[in-house]
Amino acid sequence: MPTTTPPSTVTGGEALVASLISHGIDTIFGLPGVQNDYFYNAVYDAVYNAGEKLRVIHSRHEQGAAYMALGYALAGGRIGVYNVVPGPGLLNTTAALSTAYGCNAPVLCLTGQIHTDQIGRGYGMLHEIPDQMAVIRSLTKWAARIQRPEEAPRQLAIALSEMLSDRIRPVGLEIPLNVLSAKAEMDLKPLPLAVRRPAVDPDAIERAAQLLGKAKRPLIFVGGGAMDASEEVCALAEALQAPVFATNDGLGILSSRHYLSFATGVAHRFWAEADVVLAVGTRFTAPLLNWGVDDDLQIIRIDIDPEEHNRISPPTVGLVADSRDALAALVNALGKHNSRRPSRKEEMETLKATVAAEYDQLQPQLAYLSAIRDALPDDGIFVEELTQVGYVSRYALPVYQPRTFLSTGYQGTLGWGFSTALGAKVAQPDRAVLSISGDGGFMFGVQEMATAVQHNIATVSVVFDDGAYGNVRRMQQQQYGNRVIASDLRNPDFVKLAEAFGMLGLRANSPNELRAAIEKGFASGGPTLIHAPVGEMPSPWGNIFMPRVRPAKRSAA
Repeated sequence: MPTTTPPSTVTGGEALVASLISHGIDTIFGLPGVQNDYFYNAVYDAVYNAGEKLRVIHSRHEQGAAYMALGYALAGGRIGVYNVVPGPGLLNTTAALSTAYGCNAPVLCLTGQIHTDQIGRGYGMLHEIPDQMAVIRSLTKWAARIQRPEEAPRQLAIALSEMLSDRIRPVGLEIPLNVLSAKAEMDLKPLPLAVRRPAVDPDAIERAAQLLGKAKRPLIFVGGGAMDASEEVCALAEALQAPVFATNDGLGILSSRHYLSFATGVAHRFWAEADVVLAVGTRFTAPLLNWGVDDDLQIIRIDIDPEEHNRISPPTVGLVADSRDALAALVNALGKHNSRRPSRKEEMETLKATVAAEYDQLQPQLAYLSAIRDALPDDGIFVEELTQVGYVSRYALPVYQPRTFLSTGYQGTLGWGFSTALGAKVAQPDRAVLSISGDGGFMFGVQEMATAVQHNIATVSVVFDDGAYGNVRRMQQQQYGNRVIASDLRNPDFVKLAEAFGMLGLRANSPNELRAAIEKGFASGGPTLIHAPVGEMPSPWGNIFMPRVRPAKRSAA
């Protein structure tokens, strides 16, 4: 006789926690509060009474919990879960949730709610806001409210299925206090997920293979949607001898050591003469919107989201598919169409040297990035920020493996870096994790130094301190007649601040000192903050914003 799990009488909180565990969730980032008491009571029972391997990382601010869940998801390629109280608690997480949406990260927003019979009544209950579900839905792929305790297992399974189906994006679940506390008899057996993946269209693969096989000047662009297709990207690039250009979210898909690997900006040098371009798992916004297209350019797009294909300019061939599946099929189909192509290694290595020489004018940013790269292992994780060194890192820092360069993508979320790095370290405890911040952005999440110490999350965090919102100040100086306002900053002694929290605090007054400080920080085995005083730096934007080059201007006859 097959064995069955007898029904149990449990609270909604207990059902939810049991279901999270059944889906392999072993880490929750969050802050308890009155509407979530029964959830944390259930977590306590799971950990201390049932011996489940479940860890709670409690932060000092809700935004920190959400950023940590995001870092956990980006670095680990696993589901990041955060839990907060409703209203102000949820609203404090929305910058991180919007960043998760923009970065296609598998993040579960799990928020409390007031009693079900009070929702929408405007009574002014604690943490009540007019339409919390509308807020969640505007920042997620899918969201729902759990109405009864027995719904918790099924609604969680639906949420995770929606998250992981097709284009991965964050989802939200709201559970009122009375649903968390109410008891019901239910079967807590694990529920399978129903994850959708589109089938690869063989006719589209054949058309794409024909175009690429005949191409004289092919280019490949990769974004975060190709993160799990490194081998396939490499195989296709080598077969075509086509350079691969990575967006911020795609850095590391093809190692920077490979002669065909470049950051996106370098592609501008090839764009005017390219005949076939393959874009994989990227919005492909800058080339299409800013660099220009014409009838001589054939574009092939591989993206699991059909809406991306026609958002700016329709492709010649569109493949709605998982990048890895489509690229594997494309590599197999290319053989019968591809021409014999001589190696471009010497040409591309010469280009790399030329580009490096041009970037060398960006000092001291390049010297600091060189120090960071020297001290960070190949598999170490680098979390960039909206700071002068961070902007340059997007195109000048060598990246050797997938999921080792974490970026906010198009969201540009100032202040995300430190907290996100903590979540990345929780996801990858055996890897070195380093974040950089400016003095402005770091202070957005400075309180999470306490979280790093309390949970011994051993990241190394570098604060580049120019005493200002440096990018804003430079624009005010250069573009607005030196009308500098609201951009200068008064900062603490960051080393003393780190020591006050119980962190190792170090100061680095030069790139060489920074290299030594990073090495000391990693060797310490605990969280480290490095203060790097700097002055004004040259603008990085000339290597990021490129002019239109297609269609080419024709000379008069």
